[in-house]
Amino acid sequence: MPAATSTSSATPNPFTLAADNSPSLLPLLRSSPSLAASQDEHGYSLVHAAASYNHLDLLRCLKAEFDIDPNIVDEDGETALFVVETVEAAQCLIDDVSTDPRIKNAEGLTAEEKIRGEGDFVTVADYLKEVRVRGDEDSRDKPNVKEDGTANGVSGAEHPPPLPPGIQLRVESHEDEQSIGEVADLALRRRIEELASRDDFQGEEGQKQLRDLIADAVRGVSEEQRNVRPRVD
Repeated sequence: MPAATSTSSATPNPFTLAADNSPSLLPLLRSSPSLAASQDEHGYSLVHAAASYNHLDLLRCLKAEFDIDPNIVDEDGETALFVVETVEAAQCLIDDVSTDPRIKNAEGLTAEEKIRGEGDFVTVADYLKEVRVRGDEDSRDKPNVKEDGTANGVSGAEHPPPLPPGIQLRVESHEDEQSIGEVADLALRRRIEELASRDDFQGEEGQKQLRDLIADAVRGVSEEQRNVRPRVD
């Protein structure tokens, strides 16, 4: 466990106070809020101290009251997650403080990898592995949402994908035409979903087939609309 470092004798040492979970710490921080984000010459922070010494209420307070950076790093590029010794502290950092377990230190290791390599707190490493696996599973289950709001290039049922350049779809209120449009839209949606499930969907060929699919569907709707419109002499 890292030792708390010293600061100027004129000011109580906030790192020692954090390590001891002293009741004097919060009044000190409230009188000088900037101290909450302070770091010593090695980048050691109050978050590192609180996490290392398993002071979970202090961790939550630093986040909730002083809005500290949950991913503050020391000189080795390590967040407080790298210095925890209990599963409870790791869980608090991730769930309550929002520390990112994917961050790597200067050696290119995550907290899970470093802690497991050191071999002292295996249960912590096992917990971090569970977090990582859950995150991987969630990423696979969630659609790839782009900035334009589409998922895997295809938006939801209420937001069909954009038409290819130069193609316009006009929706009119005629009952027959509306029925045709609904049928065509359902068929088009099913075909798009089938196409989107392919591994090459995001590639050039997959996107070309999507454009061709929409263009064919639009042309088909136009033909059926012309067939149901009454002839006007």
